[in-house]
Amino acid sequence: MDTEYIQFIADLKRNIVRSRYVAARLANKEQLLLYFKTGRMLSEKIAAKEWGAKIIAQIAEDLQMQLPGLRGFSYRNLKNMRQFFHEYQLVVIPQSATGELRKDIDLIGQSVTAQLNDTFFSISFTHHMLLLNRCTDQTERFFYIEQASLQFWSVQTLEHHIKANLYEHRGNLPNNFNKTVPETLKPSALQMFQDEYLMDFIGSDDTEDERMLENKVVFNIKNFIMRMGQGFAFIGNQYRLEVGGEEFFVDLLFFNRVLQCLVAFELKRGKFKPGYAGQLNFYLNVLDEKVKLAGENPSIGIVLCKEKNNTVVEFAVKTIDKAMGVATYRTTKDVPKEMKGILPNAEELATLL
Repeated sequence: MDTEYIQFIADLKRNIVRSRYVAARLANKEQLLLYFKTGRMLSEKIAAKEWGAKIIAQIAEDLQMQLPGLRGFSYRNLKNMRQFFHEYQLVVIPQSATGELRKDIDLIGQSVTAQLNDTFFSISFTHHMLLLNRCTDQTERFFYIEQASLQFWSVQTLEHHIKANLYEHRGNLPNNFNKTVPETLKPSALQMFQDEYLMDFIGSDDTEDERMLENKVVFNIKNFIMRMGQGFAFIGNQYRLEVGGEEFFVDLLFFNRVLQCLVAFELKRGKFKPGYAGQLNFYLNVLDEKVKLAGENPSIGIVLCKEKNNTVVEFAVKTIDKAMGVATYRTTKDVPKEMKGILPNAEELATLL
């Protein structure tokens, strides 16, 4: 096969994949608009006729009789459609591609940007219902809609990020990026990292050392990358650096495609200490000198520890000329800070029982 033929096959493949993707997006948009319209019809008719609470179950049953094998219009889903309509009835939802639905949707209220229009219709109804049930703030919900669309999150991934409270933690990492990261990358770098990560796959045994923690992360590297965010590719753990005949090892080394740079993570079981910043600065200097390729941006380092004092972090990194930040991690078994002192400890609980 000559080069021209191979390129022709590649072009055909690209067109097919693109067409399927566009078709899937359009089908999802039509489904969301249909569900929105159904929710509107249910709400208006039930309110006008003052039908009782059991009417939705009856409607679901009758629809199945009229359209045997119909999927997506169960009692539960019809209730979800009503909720979907009630939540977004004051948001101008873009017109459908079909004239029939275009006539039926005539709403007033807050406009959404063209970008949000695209992202809103690119995630599934299941995504939307998860957000409606878990996020009461509309700004937070739109944040997750945009991220889920742009990063192609599954429902499971979206659920994790809601549980980890990505909305609150994204962009809050204590760092020295303002003076160390190129201006063109600064906005992306500030939003790329969180000040706290939910790592529910590692357990909460405080007797384990950093190496055991690292082994758990490597064993669950797919989950770890999912928690890190967009564009991370794993290079290796205990990445070997040689300086002056001596060996040094970076706990975890990644490459980020968005930032086009190496990202080094140092894992610490305990509370952040200023010395950790100096150690990480040394690794970043070596990475930029010996590992970074031409055309790549300077490396970024993250200390990931159990606890930190942001004031201590600020003083530790303020005079360092390599980009770095300090984040914490928690597991599902950790008690939230706001709950500490409220719940009884183990001894008190035993006494109560």
